[in-house]
Amino acid sequence: MDRMAAYREALRTWSKWVDSNVNTTTTQVFFQGISPTHFNGKEWNGTKSTTCTHQIRPSTDLTYESDPPPEVTIVKEVLKNMSTPVVLLDITRLSQLRKDGHPSIYTGLKGNDCSHWCLAGVPDTWNEILYAFLTSRKT
Repeated sequence: MDRMAAYREALRTWSKWVDSNVNTTTTQVFFQGISPTHFNGKEWNGTKSTTCTHQIRPSTDLTYESDPPPEVTIVKEVLKNMSTPVVLLDITRLSQLRKDGHPSIYTGLKGNDCSHWCLAGVPDTWNEILYAFLTSRKT
């Protein structure tokens, strides 16, 4: 099965469960957006063969050339079609700029680890966004 088709089907299954089972008078639903990888340096004006390995600084080019991953479109489509309101914590763009936030440079291994993030680091920012949202809401 195509990976994007599988992802869409999984999210639709989740959305049907949420719509059928969540009581919105007592529960608010949050969905964390897509965490990007940094396999292609052309995204931050590097070479195509450049990856997150040995990246030690965030991208400062706010015209970052990469489009959002295709999963972002799927998430937004599924959330838009739900009857239950869902807060999307859209962390994709800020995470795209953090090509330096992966553990590859610290492992001593050859190769990339563009799917994982250093702690403390980018995931802490995601948590701060959630915390800010929760503490700014009136109950």
